[in-house]
Amino acid sequence: MMKLTINGNPHEIEIASDTPLLWVLRDTLSLTGTKFGCGIAQCGACTVLIDGEAVRSCSLPVSQAEGKKITTIEGLSTDQSHPLQQAWIEEQVPQCGYCQSGMIMSAAALLTKTPKPTEAQIVQAMNGNICRCGTYSRVKKAILRVANNVNQHA
Repeated sequence: MMKLTINGNPHEIEIASDTPLLWVLRDTLSLTGTKFGCGIAQCGACTVLIDGEAVRSCSLPVSQAEGKKITTIEGLSTDQSHPLQQAWIEEQVPQCGYCQSGMIMSAAALLTKTPKPTEAQIVQAMNGNICRCGTYSRVKKAILRVANNVNQHA
C-alpha cells in the first residue's frame, strides 16, 4: 500500500512500487493534466512538483514519491487563477497546449526558488521542456510577467 499526498490530499493506493508516478496520477487517480510525451524524461510534458522541485513523473517510480508533497497542474488552482496560468493566457502561450502543464510546473518550481529570475535563469530552468509549436519566447514573457508582479509567483 502506497501513501501519497497529491495536491494536499492523502491517497492510499495498492500498486507496484516501480510503477511510474505518471501512470498513478493519470490512470489510478484520474489526474490527467500531467501528460505523457516521451516516456524517457526528456520532453518535460510529465513534469510535476515533488517537495517543490520539478520532476519528470514518467520515469520516477511511485515508491520514490511516497511521503513527499506532490503537486500536479490541477493542484496549482482549481479555476486557472494561479498567476502562471493567468500569464499563460495573457501572453497567449499555448498553441496545441500539450506541453503546457509541464512548462507551467517547471516555471512554478523556478519562481518558488527564484522569484525574480533573469532571462538566462528562465532559459536554464525551462531547458528540457520541449514545445513542438515553438512558443518559447511567449513562455519566457509569461514567466517574466509573473516575476515582475510583486507577490504574484508560485
